[in-house]
Amino acid sequence: MPLTAPAATRQPLHHRDISVRGYKRDDGLFDIEGHLHDTKAVDFRVASGPRLAGEALHSMWLRITIDRTLTIVAAEAASDAVPYVGYCDQIAPDYKKLVGLAIRPGFSSRVKELLGGTSGCTHITDLIGIVATTAFQTIAGQGLQASGSKPYQLDRCHALALTAPAVARYYPQWYKGEQPVASPATEPENH
Repeated sequence: MPLTAPAATRQPLHHRDISVRGYKRDDGLFDIEGHLHDTKAVDFRVASGPRLAGEALHSMWLRITIDRTLTIVAAEAASDAVPYVGYCDQIAPDYKKLVGLAIRPGFSSRVKELLGGTSGCTHITDLIGIVATTAFQTIAGQGLQASGSKPYQLDRCHALALTAPAVARYYPQWYKGEQPVASPATEPENH
């Protein structure tokens, strides 16, 4: 279901487009690439000078390469458009600090320690979380998870908490709730 209609007439001001893609490499590794692109719908002035409507204010990239254990083995950041040329774009090499981190509990805290605040670029650092969750989607169905091991997605959101009804229904062997596990209902046929 989409959002409800806006309650008032609106004027567009800002557009942020985030795109993330996952790739399987020939060497058995996986690349996850994210791109953040900001534009304004109106002319806009930053301290370094004006930006015309539609001109990129931010255009930043992040690629991580992961192995089958979700450990980052390579990382690269780049900036095509920044508000403070010669300053913002100097932080890109610091994103190599992601190498060696594994995408599992504690990952976000470690990223914040390494690249949060003035230790990184707000926008590239924001991309890390989206790129990391896309890594799970990228490796899903690739046969990397040991048979019988707990699926990666469990206990990572409210719907798939180990005590949630969805887990009781679709992953009963991992269910930890107090309600008895009911037999799965028959799914309606698609006609």
